Amino acid sequence: MLHRGNLRRVVGASVAVTLLAALISFYVADRAGAGPTRCQQHRADARERAGIVTGEGERVLVIGDSWSVGLGQDDLARSWATQLAGEVHVAGFSGSGFSERASGCGRVAFADRAPTAVAAVRPQLVVVEGGLNDYDQPDRAIDRGFRDLMADLAGRRVVVVGPATAPSRAAAVPRVDEVLARLSAVYGVPYIATSDLDLDYLDDRLHLTEGGHREFGDAVADRIAAVEPTRPAVLPR
Repeated sequence: MLHRGNLRRVVGASVAVTLLAALISFYVADRAGAGPTRCQQHRADARERAGIVTGEGERVLVIGDSWSVGLGQDDLARSWATQLAGEVHVAGFSGSGFSERASGCGRVAFADRAPTAVAAVRPQLVVVEGGLNDYDQPDRAIDRGFRDLMADLAGRRVVVVGPATAPSRAAAVPRVDEVLARLSAVYGVPYIATSDLDLDYLDDRLHLTEGGHREFGDAVADRIAAVEPTRPAVLPR
């Protein structure tokens, strides 16, 4: 007979294995754009991060980009998502965004990956983090990707976390921020702006240091707690 604590660990491990298997089958090799070596590494990082489950409580699924994966960190378990309350699962892919062509690694946009991740985790809350990789994408591409993502997440509690002002892409952040805030309002989901945060970045001026991840995660957790949705996302009429 399993004790309650052991049962929780078994269930949590089962979910992690299911999500990991789903991601392995989903990330089919695609050599377009960023090149096979880089894309293969992104896929490997995504699988590793998907196997890391942190915290206890309601199931939270983070769908995001390299920040959620923890690119640039020695330990991917220290990405900002670890700071969130609940049993946190991460479905991240470096270079991905709301737009279909934000990444050169195939169909890895948020909307492409959401159905697989949601089916594996069955979360009570979905946190979507991104926007920095949409910096060079037209508004209509962001709009289309956001619409497709909300269709996948309709009926679920959703929070959208926008881009921080990473120095290498700072000029594009206000536009992406505005687009995501507007779309979030249309679909009735809370929007967490993070462009006001002063964070520590690695030398590439795009990815966070360990301290930057911790600070970003703390800020996002606090802001989600202040606006956490009580109603699910809706499709506009």
